[in-house]
Amino acid sequence: MIPFPRNRYLSIICFLLVGFTATLLMSGFLFQAEAQRPYFRNIVYTESNIPTRNGNTILAFEQDANGKLTPLPNSPFPTGGAGIADPTFTTLGGALLIADNDQNVIVNPEHTRLFAVNSGSNTIAVFDIKKDGTLSPVYGSPFPSGGINPESLGLANDVLYVINRNLDRNNPTQDAKASQPNYTGFRVTYTGQLVPIPKSTVSVPNGSNPTQALISQDKRILFGAEFIGGSLRSFKILPSGRLKESPNSPQSLPASEFPPSSPPALLLGLQVHPKLPILYVGFVTINKVGVYNYNSFTGELTFVKAVPTSGKAPCWLVTNREGTRLYTANTADNSVSVYDLRDATTPKEIQKVVLKGNGSATQLTLNSNESFLQVVTRRNSPDKLKGNGINIFKVNPTDGTLSEEDTSPLPIPSVNGSFPQGIVSLIPKRFAYKAK
Repeated sequence: MIPFPRNRYLSIICFLLVGFTATLLMSGFLFQAEAQRPYFRNIVYTESNIPTRNGNTILAFEQDANGKLTPLPNSPFPTGGAGIADPTFTTLGGALLIADNDQNVIVNPEHTRLFAVNSGSNTIAVFDIKKDGTLSPVYGSPFPSGGINPESLGLANDVLYVINRNLDRNNPTQDAKASQPNYTGFRVTYTGQLVPIPKSTVSVPNGSNPTQALISQDKRILFGAEFIGGSLRSFKILPSGRLKESPNSPQSLPASEFPPSSPPALLLGLQVHPKLPILYVGFVTINKVGVYNYNSFTGELTFVKAVPTSGKAPCWLVTNREGTRLYTANTADNSVSVYDLRDATTPKEIQKVVLKGNGSATQLTLNSNESFLQVVTRRNSPDKLKGNGINIFKVNPTDGTLSEEDTSPLPIPSVNGSFPQGIVSLIPKRFAYKAK
C-alpha cells in the first residue's frame, strides 16, 4: 500500500497522481486491445425482398481486400415488413414494372443509419449501423410510407423522401385504384424516427410509375424518373421540406431521340455528376445515356445530348467521386459499361463487360474506397435456378475499368419468388479505425 503523507493537501495530490497514472496505463491497454480487433474494411448491404409477412430482411456482408463477401454475424436483419415478388422471374416485358426502381436501400452520409423500403407492406425500415456493421432497428421501425408500394428513397440532410409507386401488381392485397403514386417527405429525428412533413406529398398520375428519388449533391433539388411514358420531374427542396416543382417539369424525353417510329420512351436510372450540375439518364429502349444540364437553384432541366452504349437496356447508373467515370448496368444483356467522363457532357464508353451467372444486372454501387464495384443481379427465367446474387468487380485504379473476381457472383436464394433489390457499400465511419 502506498503511504500517503499526513498533510491533507499532499495526500490529495498523491492520490490524483496515482489515479492519473493508472488511467494512462489502462488507456494503453485498451488501445492495444482495440488495435488487435478485426478491422472491417467494407460492409455491403442489400435487401432480400422476401414477400411474406415480416419476411423482408437486409443482408449484410463484410468485404475483404480481395472483394470476397462473407455474411456478418446475425445477418440477415429483419425489416419488420414484406418485400415484393415476381413469380415469373421475367426481367424484360411486362414484369419489368416490378424491377424498375432504384435506391431501395440508402444510408446517411455519416454511415450511421440505414433506410430500406418494405415495398409489399407500405413501410420504411430504419436501422442504426453499429461499429461492426451489424444493424439495430430504431425505436418504432418500420414507419408508414405515406402511400402504397414504396420503391425509392432519397435523403436531403434530415429529410427523407419516399416514392410510393401505387402498383396493384406489386401489392395485390390492396386497391391501388383508390390512391395515386406520390413523392412524400419525412423529417428524420435525432434518434431515427420518421415524422411526416405536412403538405409535402406531391401526387402524380396513375400509371406513370415513378421509380427514383435522386437528391442533388448540394441537397437543393430532387429528381424523379417516371418509367412509363418517359417523363423526368425535378423539384426544388424548400426549407420546410416541401417540394416545389421546377420549371419545365414534368419533361418528356426528347423527340429527337424518340421519334414516332422509335421504341416506347422508357427511362430508368438517374445519376448526378458529383461536381457539376449535370444529370445522366438511362434511355432504356434505345440503348443510350441521356445528358442534361440543370439549374442548381430551380432544378430546371435542359437536354444536351444522348450517347450510345453497346450494352442493351442501360437501366442503372453510378459515378465515382471524382466524376471521371460513369458505370451503367445493362439489364437486357447482363453487362456493365464503363464511361470516361473527362468531357462530362459527352460520356465515352471505354469498356463493356458481361457478368458471370444467369441473372440480369440491376442496381450497382462502388465501395468506400472505390476499389470494387458491386452489382445486384436477379433471376430472369423460371428455368434458371441461379441468378439472384451480387457480382463483384475489381476496379482498375489507373483507368477505372473492371475485372470480375473469382469469388463472383455471390448467390442469394429466391424465397417465394423474391429477388434482391438495392445495394449500398460503406465503412461505418464513426467507428472506423486502423489496425496496427
